[in-house]
Amino acid sequence: MLKFGEFIVKHRALILIIGVLLIIPSALGYMNTRVNYDILSYLPKDLSTMVGQDILKDDFGKGGFSFVITEGMTPKQIKETADKIAEVDHVADVVCYDSLTDLNIPREVLPEKVFDAFNKGDSSIMAVFFDDTTSADGTLAAIDEMRRITSKQCFISGMSAITTDMKHLSDSESVIYAVIAVILTSAVLVLAMDSFLIPVFFMLSIGLAIVWNLGSNFFLGEISFITQALALVLQLGVTMDYSIFLWHSYKEQQRYFSDHNEAMAHAIAATIVSVVGSSFTTIAGFLAMCFMSFTLGLDLGIVMAKGVVCGVIACVTVLPAMILVFDRAIERTSHKNLLPEFKRTSAFIMKRSWIFLVAAVVLLIPAAYGNHNYDVYYNLDSTLPADLDSVVANTKLSEEFDMNSTHLLLVRSDMEAKSARKMVDEIKNTDGVQFALSFDSLVGSAIPEEIIPDSVKSILKSDDWQLMLIGSEYKVATDQATQQIKAINSIVSRYDPDGMLIGEAPATQDLIEITDHDFKVVSVLSIAAVFLIIAFTLKSFSLPVILVAVIELAIMINLGLAYYMGTSLPFIASVVIGTIQLGATVDYAILMTTRYRTERSSGKAKKEAVSIALSTSVKSIVTSGLGFFAATVGVAVYSKIGMISSLCVLLSRGALISMAVVIGVLPSMFMVFDGLICRTSKGFLPENENTSHKHRIKLA
Repeated sequence: MLKFGEFIVKHRALILIIGVLLIIPSALGYMNTRVNYDILSYLPKDLSTMVGQDILKDDFGKGGFSFVITEGMTPKQIKETADKIAEVDHVADVVCYDSLTDLNIPREVLPEKVFDAFNKGDSSIMAVFFDDTTSADGTLAAIDEMRRITSKQCFISGMSAITTDMKHLSDSESVIYAVIAVILTSAVLVLAMDSFLIPVFFMLSIGLAIVWNLGSNFFLGEISFITQALALVLQLGVTMDYSIFLWHSYKEQQRYFSDHNEAMAHAIAATIVSVVGSSFTTIAGFLAMCFMSFTLGLDLGIVMAKGVVCGVIACVTVLPAMILVFDRAIERTSHKNLLPEFKRTSAFIMKRSWIFLVAAVVLLIPAAYGNHNYDVYYNLDSTLPADLDSVVANTKLSEEFDMNSTHLLLVRSDMEAKSARKMVDEIKNTDGVQFALSFDSLVGSAIPEEIIPDSVKSILKSDDWQLMLIGSEYKVATDQATQQIKAINSIVSRYDPDGMLIGEAPATQDLIEITDHDFKVVSVLSIAAVFLIIAFTLKSFSLPVILVAVIELAIMINLGLAYYMGTSLPFIASVVIGTIQLGATVDYAILMTTRYRTERSSGKAKKEAVSIALSTSVKSIVTSGLGFFAATVGVAVYSKIGMISSLCVLLSRGALISMAVVIGVLPSMFMVFDGLICRTSKGFLPENENTSHKHRIKLA
């Protein structure tokens, strides 16, 4: 590794040039990476809800759909608005009451229930179908165009409208996320480092690594908006430690080597060994998410694992080059370290270590209870600003038409008209169903199918399938919606075993069931991976149990607080926190453990070894924890996207909780289990004592 360090030092100018030049392909890759704003699109493709969406697109030329609510408009104005919308690119069909009566079907012949489904008071609705999926670029562009050409009396609702607003909101906030994270993290570094200028180079090198990572997402084709929003702050938070370690190593090597180039070469060699080992636990946590059948985990896991690798590379190449090039400027801006040494804190904890251990045991019960009982939400628009156009439209749809979700039902087109009407009548009698419209129920028995224009039939019938619309008063992801979906599926299965109920609510129900299983699998995998890495790194059977248990307590406290604070968390909270908080903050525990092993192996007594390990590690742990906190807390406060804000709240809070638990509880665990640790771990006993111990076992 020393030769590698010497190579970086010798070619530092070239390294900097290459690092900066990589911005160009990275920027191009970033600009050409599509961002997916549709969470439900990450569901497994073999689910009936996903298969049904493919059929809808292939057989009907339809993907997403929206309801447009009009207020105070005459039938003629509504018809003119419908005609305008129909001309918009990527709009496949527009269905409204007045457009139906204009297609050779006398208004008085249409059933009254059809009028009631489309009209309430001075409000009317029209269903707009798009020719691509809910979150396709064309669909989102169509929503924007529809808003531009329609009057203020029109309100566009539905998932496509929500997704459009989410896109605009996320795009407008992303740059602010970066600015806030950099400013707050730099403030922490100014306090923790001994130079006013070194935080600038930390941010520049980590920034390059982030740009490389985001640019390389081009090869994935697309990434989720959640991944895009979290990637920057997470990569900054979890890789900042590597830069700090290099700087400390460089300062330490200067004690032994007067030549700064030689000192840096040795610092790089030492950093590679430590940082690569440290990064394994973080990478393992992210990669565990790749085993989710809900592929948002794969998306986030790959991008963040890649980000850690990019962070390590930048830390041992670009950052050393920057430091050497600007060495004199850094020295001129040196200052006294502003963070305290925490000697009194360490002494206080050691003197009362049993209190911290008892407190951990006492906290475990309420933390575990809260961890298993906090409220979870799956409906994304429930946490968006109330003044967003789509949220306003959805509210109007709920208040004026008592409709909070819409299901689409696909059944075979050869189903007899009599059976179709009977099935629809049963569905209409299901609790919470506001209306159910099919081709047969729409035209009624008074109109022979043969005289219906093909332009009308094509909207609701294909060669193999027919499409039915079901309006529900129940909100997505509620218990009532779940029961309603089960009841409708039961009815449909009696008339057509191949029938498929699709739409946001059925897909969300699949999401609930799948993620519940996924998160359990990911939790086990992440714990197992980190456990094995610690066991291999520290060569111990007992330490992985102790260290993982300490961080898992911190995770339970973090998630459990949501229950006691009455906070509803996004459905991916448990897997994101369970993997990231474990992988990123277990390093705090490993740092203290490594020093504890060093002191014990040198012959120091248990209490002295633990005390030294705590006092020498606490400052680094506080710096790391505050850095992670700073990288995420600003985004938590600023973001108007509920899911992003909630996740960043948990990440920032988790960093502080892990920091506190490791500093307070882990030394107590060492004190209690010192004997077990020494017997089941390599390198904790002095060589002569270790030999004597083995000899006693052999004699026995």
